Amino acid sequence: MDRDLLRQCLTYHGESLFCTLKCEQTENPDFQAVVADLCQAACESNGEGLENPLVEQFIARKADILFCPSWKTATPKEEKHGDEEAAEPYAVMPPLELFMEVPYDERRAMLYRDLERGDIVVGRINNIREYGFFLTLICMAGGMNRDIEDLELSALCHIREIPSAGSHDDPLSYYQIGDLIRAGVKDIDRYQEKITVSLLQTSLPPRSESVQLGVINKDELPLHYNRSVRAASDSRETYERILCGCHGYHNPSVVDYLLDNIGVTDLHPPSMMRGLQSKLFEKEDFACAIREKQSASWALKCVKAGVDHFKHSRHVEAMNEYNKALDIDTNNVEALVARGALYANKGSILKAVSDFELALKTCPDHRNAKKYLCQTLVERGKQLEEQEKLVTAEGVYRRALSLDEANPEAQEALNKITETIQRRSLKKRQTKLRAVKAVLRNCVRS
Repeated sequence: MDRDLLRQCLTYHGESLFCTLKCEQTENPDFQAVVADLCQAACESNGEGLENPLVEQFIARKADILFCPSWKTATPKEEKHGDEEAAEPYAVMPPLELFMEVPYDERRAMLYRDLERGDIVVGRINNIREYGFFLTLICMAGGMNRDIEDLELSALCHIREIPSAGSHDDPLSYYQIGDLIRAGVKDIDRYQEKITVSLLQTSLPPRSESVQLGVINKDELPLHYNRSVRAASDSRETYERILCGCHGYHNPSVVDYLLDNIGVTDLHPPSMMRGLQSKLFEKEDFACAIREKQSASWALKCVKAGVDHFKHSRHVEAMNEYNKALDIDTNNVEALVARGALYANKGSILKAVSDFELALKTCPDHRNAKKYLCQTLVERGKQLEEQEKLVTAEGVYRRALSLDEANPEAQEALNKITETIQRRSLKKRQTKLRAVKAVLRNCVRS
């Protein structure tokens, strides 16, 4: 376990977390190896952390995962600025609130709530004083993606936060009203709703230190802002249309890029759930297998409802339920057998046979499917007999007996049709023989 990270956590939470850790991780040899070094950190707690038993219990239970050295993954990439549209690795979209009806006051309050030191903003100079200049903020350009031009937000850039420009003695002489400025957020007074910004590179966090602050031109405005302006001026620009038009949306490696960009690797599953820490999942653990089980269960509920309708002679409702079950689970055996029985009951013999055969194809040993198919084939054989298709009917009876050798009705029907075929065959031969004899007699006489 990461000793330094554990010590830092205990220094904040104090003795109560240490006691909970000792209870939860008592059988963890990694914790026992560092527990002696942690006693002092717990005792020296400055009491800054508010006591929260639920949070402490979570930390204690997941300590082996949270403080595992291998949990540390790749280093997040630095934010890149410049010609975003030319090399757009992922879809850069306008802020979502552009496509929603969010009240003005709520958007303004959310901005003050979410804005942090080190975020990058773009604004336009609206006033220059001897102690600095004021910006009307247009949009965010790092950290969050927000378009805030309509929120009427003003920010002060104090003269001490402006680097000297070349030979100018007065840093302010380099700037004019109307200039577009990229700046870093220096401080936020959420109660007085005041924002101060800086043009010094030291105001930016390490991940954004390559971003150049100061005067910019229109071409350097963030890509999400330019797309927001176009969307606001054209009612046809829907979220989906803009998304599909983004170059980065069609990047086949977008997922890999984003994971690498935020420092997440698949070498160690980034999850607090112990069940997801393993990479050796069984086939039935995956979504497809789980979905099949869920679909089968739902389909069976529909079949049960259909059987209930069938028992009360509500055949249309029963058929609807069976069809619904098969829409959910195409190869659901019970639904096929139940629907086949309903088809047979209505006299649709061929449809019934088709459903029973599909059921047996999925489950060859299904008892009811065999039984009902055998009975239905006997009925089909009788239909063929009426149509004088005796040979076909005989084959159907033999198919029925292959399913149930002891079926007396199928055996009797097969015996009768076999006798009939033999009798008719003998009669045809006798008729043919008499005709031949008659021809011979005529030849002798002549």
